Amino acid sequence: MHEITLCQRALEIIEQQAAQNGARRVTGVWLKIGAFSCVEPAALTFCFELVCRGTVAEGAALHIEEERAECWCPACREYVHLLSQHVRRCPQCGSGELRIVADDGMQIRRIEISEE
Repeated sequence: MHEITLCQRALEIIEQQAAQNGARRVTGVWLKIGAFSCVEPAALTFCFELVCRGTVAEGAALHIEEERAECWCPACREYVHLLSQHVRRCPQCGSGELRIVADDGMQIRRIEISEE
């Protein structure tokens, strides 16, 4: 389960940003997860709550935005959206030559802080 490691790294960044902005508490965090990141949102939520215990981010609301699986199909010459990251064939023409366009990482999009 790599979600715990992702959450630990995210917490480091969150704590740095909170300290730089004089925050006493982080009340919300918005994350964007790439379609091909292999991150399970439920596991990420669980791990986030776990690693935030006893920190400035304890109790922070976690908002997860999942990116769609998007690829370029050279045969169709179009961008296509996949229903699953495990399906690697064009839904229009069946080509297996898809080029992944969607991100495979995780980004912190926004951090909400409180000075109280």
